[in-house]
Amino acid sequence: MKPSHHSFHIPVMGLAFTIDTPIKVARFGISSVISIIQDNLVEKMRSHYYPQLGEPYRPILNKENDYRAKRITDYLNLVNRIVKQQIEVLKTSPFQSTSEINKYFEMLPEGNPLTGVYRQMLLEKDKTARLKLESILRKRIVPGSIDVNIMTKLDRNITDKQGNIIEDGSDAVTALRGYAMSDLTDSSLVLSAGVNPRLFNYMEKLTVFDADNHGLFTKRIVLKVSDFRSAFIQGKMLAKKGLWVSEFRIESGLNCGGHAFATDGYLLGPILEEFKNRREELINTLFEIYNQSLKGKGKTGFDRAHPLRISVQGGIGTCEESEFLRSHYSVDSTGWGTPFLLVPEATNVDDQTLKLLSQAKEKDVVLSKNSPLGIRFHYLKGTSGENEKLERIRKGAPGSPCTEKYLVSNTEFTTEPICTASHSYQSKKIEQLQTLNLPEAEYQKQLQDVLAKECLCIGLSNSVIHNYKLKPFKKLEAVNVCPGPNIAYFTEVVPLQKMVDHIYGRTDLIYNVSRPHMFIKELTLYIDYWKELLQETRATIDQKQKQYIQNFYNNLINGIGYYRNLTEQFYERVSVLKSKLNDNLDEAETKLNTMLHQFLTKVDDKVCL
Repeated sequence: MKPSHHSFHIPVMGLAFTIDTPIKVARFGISSVISIIQDNLVEKMRSHYYPQLGEPYRPILNKENDYRAKRITDYLNLVNRIVKQQIEVLKTSPFQSTSEINKYFEMLPEGNPLTGVYRQMLLEKDKTARLKLESILRKRIVPGSIDVNIMTKLDRNITDKQGNIIEDGSDAVTALRGYAMSDLTDSSLVLSAGVNPRLFNYMEKLTVFDADNHGLFTKRIVLKVSDFRSAFIQGKMLAKKGLWVSEFRIESGLNCGGHAFATDGYLLGPILEEFKNRREELINTLFEIYNQSLKGKGKTGFDRAHPLRISVQGGIGTCEESEFLRSHYSVDSTGWGTPFLLVPEATNVDDQTLKLLSQAKEKDVVLSKNSPLGIRFHYLKGTSGENEKLERIRKGAPGSPCTEKYLVSNTEFTTEPICTASHSYQSKKIEQLQTLNLPEAEYQKQLQDVLAKECLCIGLSNSVIHNYKLKPFKKLEAVNVCPGPNIAYFTEVVPLQKMVDHIYGRTDLIYNVSRPHMFIKELTLYIDYWKELLQETRATIDQKQKQYIQNFYNNLINGIGYYRNLTEQFYERVSVLKSKLNDNLDEAETKLNTMLHQFLTKVDDKVCL
């Protein structure tokens, strides 16, 4: 793996928001992640970029064999080719104040050796000496990696005309095959949303994830996880198949954009502490299993473990937070997602949605039940997608037309799976609810859960359709967007360089905003989430549920204790900030204790202790 000059990466966001981010930022050494599951969107991007290069565009039609994989492979090759061309242009461009090669080096973090060489070059008066320094700098230019994401839960079966399931033809597997066949090198496959045995089994058949004789990978495996336990389990599963995980990408369970995979009250700080303390154990355990598997397959083993990186993302908003995560927990990279939604040079957000994002307040970002997957989903209110959904409800025709079908999963009323955001499902479900004679409050609750579901396949794709004036999906043009709560504190649409300067502390984009520390924000989100659990279980509480509630509370209290100890170490010289953080922790603990007491008072007579 080529060493990155930057200490941050841009995670995958939605389907369209980072669909071509490498084309925008990779030439500046910044790594980013593309979602490749929506092959119809991928095909539209092919139709956009081939003419941009002056090359003929040949559609890959859905009549072709393995068309999804072919679309993905060709698009990734196209992106790779564009980035390589950009790098060649960059390396030969003159060093001038407005040139991109100057921008490349000006965006590097302080402390990077190349920053010193660059400044020395700018001050050098001797022409020969300056040219020598320029040559050194040009040779050290490396692109950011072009990484891809597959959300493992999006793995719909695909059938032939006779209704037979096509072997190795599911959505996730074909997306993986598309990536595997691409000519990307020094690239990573980021798997999110947990275990998918079918996908893991298919990965085992491939050789593109094998290390060469020097222990180097051209394509790496990255697992996005929410805690150490899930990392350990998934890492061992892959190691048994002879697959090495090159990076565990830890994401906050709730302080993140998009789908939120909440832990049982385990907070990010303690989770990172466990990774820090058990990192060597993790590496050694996985390497032993991995090496044995290689030898069992008749392959050559290795004398020592391959590098294993740890990165973290979710709610990071200041240089100080990012620096602390890297220094205290020894993480290799921090992910900055949501703030980059306000950087048109990096992401694809249409003008209307961009305005909404820049004006968003805390109340506008909700942990919704809008996702058809049944997973909680951070969502910005007031989008054209939400307005379209509400208008359909008002007209008595709730639900969306289901044209893409990536999220079909429900067989409650049909033999073939359908999407819970579709009109077909919602009309049937509402009819069923009306026959159940439920109490009014319960009926309204279940009804709202049904009506909340919203089409994401198109809504999360349409921003790039608007920006590039591409042909809409079946004339459906509404947009929805899934920022993390962090968007409430970023209000300015900025150039790429200004956001990078903010990340590295050279400027401050939120100096006039009252923003809690990322650890405190996550804690408050978990308290709100726990409060919902209390309300939902109060009427039907049993001993098992009560124990779960208690364990969740204990984990939060332990996390608060951990943060109190942390403030003694980290903020010992900043007494005002330390005092503020401890006040926040005291307030959170008091709130938790009050809520638990009220809950137990009301339910103890329902539960046999």
